[in-house]
Amino acid sequence: MCGGVRFHVDGDELKVYFPNPKAVLPVRQKDGSHLLVPWGRRESQPGFMPRGGWARLDSIRAGKWSQYTPIPVKIDVQAFMEKDMNNESQWYDLKDGEFIQGLIATLGNERRLYVVTELNEQSTHKSQRWPRVISDTHAS
Repeated sequence: MCGGVRFHVDGDELKVYFPNPKAVLPVRQKDGSHLLVPWGRRESQPGFMPRGGWARLDSIRAGKWSQYTPIPVKIDVQAFMEKDMNNESQWYDLKDGEFIQGLIATLGNERRLYVVTELNEQSTHKSQRWPRVISDTHAS
């Protein structure tokens, strides 16, 4: 389900995990630069955005995110982590030109980024959800 990611910022490798209330994800801009956007909303955080850090692809397609003016984006990471059935962390590397699809949601002055997920047999998580991996040929 993607509970953590690994990416580079200013030459440093960072590991970011969703439970951290300061977690941000790198969004690749059309000019190749990156914008760090807060990753979802935790139970303890104030605000009106959906709780959690993930958006199911089927719920996006069903219009359940429409009220948040969703914008599809490319999350530019080298790898993501998910827990397996034994609650052990497993890391999965992305290939060059691959991104995790994200959704930037906005409500008033609040803006947060959610990882788009879909059902996938590769998932080792009990939910069987997997981040949607897209290639550089997909539109942002």
